[in-house]
Parts: sequence; C-alpha cells; structure tokens
Amino acid sequence: MLICQPEAQAERTAERIEKKMLRAMDSAVAGLRAHQNKLDVIGNNLANCNTAGYKTQSYNFQEAMYQTSTQSTAGSTQPGQTMGGANAAQYGYGSLMGSISMDMTESTPTYTGKFDAHICGMGFFITLPQIKPDGVDAAAMKTEDFAYTRVGQFKLNSDGYVVDSQNNFVYGFVSMDNGKTFSDGGTGTTSADQTCTVQVQDGVDADGKPIMRDETITVPKGKLVPLRVPSSIDFTDPNAPKVNIDNSGAAQEMIVTSTTINNAGEITVKVQSDDPAQDGKVVSIGKIAIASFQNPEGLSKGGNNTFNAKENDNTGEASATVPGGSTPMLMGGYVEGSNVDMANEFVQMITTQRGFQANSKIITVSDEILNELVNMKR
Repeated sequence: MLICQPEAQAERTAERIEKKMLRAMDSAVAGLRAHQNKLDVIGNNLANCNTAGYKTQSYNFQEAMYQTSTQSTAGSTQPGQTMGGANAAQYGYGSLMGSISMDMTESTPTYTGKFDAHICGMGFFITLPQIKPDGVDAAAMKTEDFAYTRVGQFKLNSDGYVVDSQNNFVYGFVSMDNGKTFSDGGTGTTSADQTCTVQVQDGVDADGKPIMRDETITVPKGKLVPLRVPSSIDFTDPNAPKVNIDNSGAAQEMIVTSTTINNAGEITVKVQSDDPAQDGKVVSIGKIAIASFQNPEGLSKGGNNTFNAKENDNTGEASATVPGGSTPMLMGGYVEGSNVDMANEFVQMITTQRGFQANSKIITVSDEILNELVNMKR
C-alpha cells in the first residue's frame, strides 16, 4: 500500500536534513580557511629560505566549537533501576587556527669575512633607529623600542656609528680606556663607570660661530649606549690611554681604515690621523651587547629581520650582557642563515594541500545533497 506523506511533514524533514548538511558545509568552510592559513605560513617560510636570521614559523590546528546532541550520563546499579551509562554525542564545526609558533633554533653560520658576527647560541643584538646619548639602563630595555636581531651585518655610517643592515644604531657597552674595562655592569676589574669628554655648544661668538666647550660625562655601569668611533684618543700615558667619544654630534669622529670584531664582541678600529701619536693606532670602540630573554619564543616579529619585546609581553625577564660566560660567544666574519627545513616544508605543503582538497570535496558532496533536497518537491 502506498502511503503519501503530507506536504508539511515533507518540508519539515527536508529542513532537518538541510540543517545537518549545512553543518557539514560549515565545518568544511572552516577547514578550508584553516588550511589556507597554514599554506600562507608555509609559503612565507619557503619565501625566506635564504633570508639571513629568519626563524621558521609553525601553524597548528585546533578544533572549533561543538554542539552537544546527547549529554554524558552515568549508569545506575540501584535495584530496579539498572542501566548502563551513556557517552556524550557531539557534532563538531571544523577546525581553526590553534597557534603560530616560532622555531628559535640556531641556524648554520655563513662565512662572509666582513664586519659581521654570528651569535653561537641563544641571544640577540640590540638596535634602535635613534641615538640615546645618555644611554639606556640594560635592566629596563623592554621599556624602550629596541629592535632585536640575529643578523650581525654591521658597518660604520658617515658619522662613525656602528649600524646594522637596516641602518639601526647598534648598542653595547663602551670603553674609555681603550679596551681595558667596559661599562657592562658586571663585577670586578672588567667593569666600571666610564667617563668621556663631549663638546657642548655654549653660545656663539661675534661672527656667529658656535663656541664649544668640553664637558665630562659619566656612563654608569649597565648603561647601553650606541657604539661609535672615538672623536679623539690621548696616548700621553701608553698604560692609561683616554678615549673621548662624542654622542652629541658636535665633534667629528676619527678616520678609520679597518674595522674588526672578535669572538668576545669587542669592536676595534685602526685609525688614520695627522697626529703621529694617533696615526695607525688600534682603538677599542666597545663591546656589542647580547640580549637574552627567559622566553625568546614570546618575541614578536617586526619585519626586516628584527623582533620586538614589550613590557607586558610573554618574553619574561630580559637582560643585556657582553659575550662570555653564560652569554654566547660570537663568530666574527660570519652571518646566521635561515633555519627553514625545506624538506619538512614541502611535506607540510603536500599534507595541507590534501586537507584542503578533502574539505573542498565535503562542500561538493553537501551541495549535491542540497540539490537533491531542492528537487524533492516538484
């Protein structure tokens, strides 16, 4: 016997089936979006496979929300009420981005033979787009807009400052006695307050020319300052040379013929001068500071091979010290390469592409079933 289903009941049945199909389509759309985002991360990694100091990013999925159809219930062993427990029945709604993490593993150094440096371990060079003549307290460096980088491609600019490949000023600890002590904030004979003489404008004369006077300033221990070629050096006492560094911009730095950096981070220059007492002398500028963070993965990428840290971010405690001891040493004349594993990235690309195709297929199947629903009523 043929039983005809009422039209209203058929519409309600179609509506319930359509909702279920739309749930599958929603899950597939979410999956497509998540896999597309992962492909974006993979593409960025592969694009930077030859970028110096680049750190690989990893995309991780997480489940989206769930709709509970049946709650989880416990069984009962009471007399006359014996029944088994029931597990929850839930419908999922696809996948979402869980996290995008950074792999801060040290990469292979590449030899350049230039005024470059590679950090042999975890740490970052400290740079800043502007000059702070009075220095910055190393203990409070997260309050400043420092740019931290693993790329030690250095050079001297026209004013004698040490800058990186992005023309940011490189900060470190100065030495006013030609490398005998540094203002790195440590203990013992290797660290001390540093004094230097700078020229300060004190009005103008009758011809309108600036009147300059010398002023002695002190760089306390633990102060990060932009590293610069000295404006002069006094070798009257060979055992206690006095180096004058002018960060006010008034004095001209000495002419440099060569620049080197050793594994301890000390930068030395060979100067050229009309004064026979200074000509050909090797002068120590200072030591490059290395920044360390309790959680370096908490740094944010800032572009241009730099990372950023803020006062209330997830990097934890931060410190700035010179290479040596618990702080990694440097390799002069080397630059760190990218740590992208191309084989792994291609494997990830293949599996992500297949995941994208599978989600696309769910949309296709859902569309075909919805088409059948539409054609049920003629």
